[in-house]
Amino acid sequence: MENPKNVTEFILLGITENPELRKMLSAVFLIMYVSTVLGNLVIVVTVITSQSLRSPMYFFLIFLSLLDVTYSSVIAPKMIVDSLSKSTVISLEGCMAQLFAEHFFGGVGIILLIVMAYDRYVAICKPLHYLTIMSPRMCCLLLGGAWVGGFIHAAIQLLFMYQIPFCGPNVIDHFICDLFPLLKLACMDTHTLGLLVILNSGVMCMTIFLILIASYVVILCSLKSCSSEGRRKAFSTCGSHLTVVVLFFVPCIFLYVRPVATYPIDKAMAVSDSIITPMLNPLIYTLRNSEVKNAMRKLGKQRSFVGK
Repeated sequence: MENPKNVTEFILLGITENPELRKMLSAVFLIMYVSTVLGNLVIVVTVITSQSLRSPMYFFLIFLSLLDVTYSSVIAPKMIVDSLSKSTVISLEGCMAQLFAEHFFGGVGIILLIVMAYDRYVAICKPLHYLTIMSPRMCCLLLGGAWVGGFIHAAIQLLFMYQIPFCGPNVIDHFICDLFPLLKLACMDTHTLGLLVILNSGVMCMTIFLILIASYVVILCSLKSCSSEGRRKAFSTCGSHLTVVVLFFVPCIFLYVRPVATYPIDKAMAVSDSIITPMLNPLIYTLRNSEVKNAMRKLGKQRSFVGK
């Protein structure tokens, strides 16, 4: 007997049901989203136009910044519009598209962080072979691998969710379509499916987080043989990378490394993952990286000179 799938749309309750608070938060999120887009695009323009930022690390930084913009754009605009609107409906197809996009770009971003950690490992632990190992071809292969890995991860999630029958209710107590809120509305026993979702998302987050932490521990332990200037530069670069890793993975692990359930704090964690972290990334990479700061100053001076 076929499972009924009568629901064709979902109602998103949003981040809060308080109308005044919704309006206030929409203004805050709009400012944060605009800051995210502008900040990350400034990094992209700076790296592309600066001759001093031609190492593989900055090649990957360009794509991380673009991913931050794209990932945040999947979630933030609709959340802002819904906070100002009485109608917060999303179609079943739109819900599945949002689910796929957020896990696709999020998955690519996670794998890209591993690639950037590997780049730092080679640069610090094997400096004489750095340009040979991290050749343009290798950089493109690693970047392509990140996109393929993100696509596979998101496709598996979508395959899981398309098997679920939704026959009502259709109210999602969240501002996005995500795995656990949707599993809660399923008209079937989702115990086994929930374990598969945890395996694909939660275990992936936890495993990659531990790999990243271990890789940076190895990198930092190898700095004993470096000069004081080399150690300072390596600490600065690795420090910014580790900050981004922690900001991204702590909410990710909280959201997916647990039994299938929903909690009020999930919304705050999702905001942190999709809006706050992408907004902070440009600040982290510029404030802790003298090369990027110098390149930005030069770019600013060039633009002011052209303006005159």
